[in-house]
Amino acid sequence: MLADLAGVVFNGLFSAMVVFIFASGLTLLFGVLRILNFSQGGFFAVGAYLAFSLTRLLGPALPLWRFLAIAVVAGVVVGALGIVTERLVLRRLRQVDGAYSLIATYALLLLVEGIVKLIWGVDVRSMEPPAELSGVWQVGDVFMPTYALFILAAGLALFVALEWLLHHSRLGKLMQSVATDPWMASVLGVDVARMQTWIVVGGFFLAGIAGGLLVPNQALSPSLAGTFVIQAFGALIVGGMGSVRGTFMAAILLCVADSLASTYLPGVPGVFFYITMAALLLLRPQGLMRGAQL
Repeated sequence: MLADLAGVVFNGLFSAMVVFIFASGLTLLFGVLRILNFSQGGFFAVGAYLAFSLTRLLGPALPLWRFLAIAVVAGVVVGALGIVTERLVLRRLRQVDGAYSLIATYALLLLVEGIVKLIWGVDVRSMEPPAELSGVWQVGDVFMPTYALFILAAGLALFVALEWLLHHSRLGKLMQSVATDPWMASVLGVDVARMQTWIVVGGFFLAGIAGGLLVPNQALSPSLAGTFVIQAFGALIVGGMGSVRGTFMAAILLCVADSLASTYLPGVPGVFFYITMAALLLLRPQGLMRGAQL
């Protein structure tokens, strides 16, 4: 019984890190620019398809270092697309109501999804993880796939890196100032427009690298663009709208609760993610990290 519970919690933590890795770029963009970027899912899919294509190009034998390098390349390419998106779309949305930005970025998601269909087609594709991540670890009676352990470590490392960047570095202090009061930051000599552009690039880079890292866990199809968006928005809202720490905590609470409920109440899989989300918002409508910046 205890082993079963440990396995269920492990699966929930794995799902939580998947959601957090996806949601990290979304949280960064909203934390600074206050833009709900629904198109994040589309650029996540672009990163996943780029990683898939590069893997096919370089051959089936995929060592771990090459898998990581491909994920970084996918992140860089999607980050470059972020510059174009920021200039053409996001820059125009900074002064409008949030509802309009949500509609505009949803339209952008549909556009990106259409471009993915044009380039890669509509067939479902898949990709195996590197040989180093294909095994299974056993701790007592609990079996843990190596790839799942890798994603757990990657999610935790990403959280630690973002926390250090945002709260313990000069760049993080500049980002906090732009998020809090862009006019005052500009008076003090910060190039706000350039900083905002680089924040968009960072958010898109995180979307692309997430696609590259998570592609072995997904069936690649054009619908991949919307796979994690709702769950990511759920973690973003429950966490406190723009707090990286809050999003991390919310992803764990929501996904572990959903894993427990889906195991012991298999008739309603996935529903308890949203039930838990509703319950947490009733208890703390302001989110887990009220008033937190990033």
